[in-house]
Amino acid sequence: MIWYWQVNRRKAAAARSRGSRAAIAALLLAAATGCAAEAPPEQIASARVATGSAIPNPVPGPAITDTAFIAADGARLPLRRWLPRREIKAVILALHGFNDYSNAFAMPAALWAERGIATYAYDQRGFGGAPLRRRWAGSARLAGDAVMATRLLRAIYPGRPIYLLGESMGGAIAVLAATGTEGVPPAAADGVILSAPAVWGRATMDLWPRLALFAAVRFVPELTLTGRGLDIKPSDNLPMLKALIKDPMVIKGSRVATIYGLVDLMDLALEAAPRLDMPVLLMYGARDEIVPREALAKFVGGLPPDPADTSGRRRLAYYQHGYHLLLRDLEGAVVTGDVANWVLDRRAPLPSQADRRDPARVWPPEKQGRS
Repeated sequence: MIWYWQVNRRKAAAARSRGSRAAIAALLLAAATGCAAEAPPEQIASARVATGSAIPNPVPGPAITDTAFIAADGARLPLRRWLPRREIKAVILALHGFNDYSNAFAMPAALWAERGIATYAYDQRGFGGAPLRRRWAGSARLAGDAVMATRLLRAIYPGRPIYLLGESMGGAIAVLAATGTEGVPPAAADGVILSAPAVWGRATMDLWPRLALFAAVRFVPELTLTGRGLDIKPSDNLPMLKALIKDPMVIKGSRVATIYGLVDLMDLALEAAPRLDMPVLLMYGARDEIVPREALAKFVGGLPPDPADTSGRRRLAYYQHGYHLLLRDLEGAVVTGDVANWVLDRRAPLPSQADRRDPARVWPPEKQGRS
């Protein structure tokens, strides 16, 4: 999940004017659950033990165990997996969004398992029960982890198609992993699935928000921002949002320096669009209040040409009733079904028909407001 942050009033009053706070709030991506307080350290530690992240590393070198993805540098990242009871037809490596963690895919992964698709998801560095919690690990490091995990899954499931799926921030990381960045080779994936990817790079931002963040990271990098006071609706699934508020593994406030790293990541993902020359399923909701339509249109416009004889290589799906957290919305099962259908047969139309479009028009379409 990506959060739409607002400066904490008490800490920010002496640091900047009301106008500066508004500019930073307009810049930062978020979900409405940011109003909850951070869980006590003992609850977070308990949750880490429950996911296996506190268990000493018994395996040298990169590996995937029942409870962890052990990265190239030995870092142990808590892992969840949802496996079909019978034949595994395909594998999805799912990358969560900003301040979220691997449990974000529990709802869709259960449905994918029924279709014969295995799902693996790990807590990325800085989030959930992974190392560097609340710190930014770096775009290249995050992408490198995804590349290594894809390589390991390829070895575990030879002959099965492997797909990278990213939600929001995870989508930006999936783009970098698929295209390669800063010495990180491209992942050996069969395709990429992007759910409302975070591609709101500086090239698509107004000048004032960019200047506000530039100043904030230099003068108050440790300042914590929260989502308190913002009227942002990331999903129409209110029980799910309430559960996120209560979940101690979901981070409820972020440092300016961490958010600056997120914006750097979005810059890189937007710039990588011309290199994303592989099968892509890109999904976006008409009611998404977090990733601007204009940013996504620029990203799509930068993708390499899609040859006419490769039907299904690039599928753009637009959901009229979809919010930012498409896979967890009330109609999330529809989106989940589209993902499964594309993974198992890229040439077949999506069951929801969300991929029907006029190729002569810019995608995504202009938003018409809520109905």
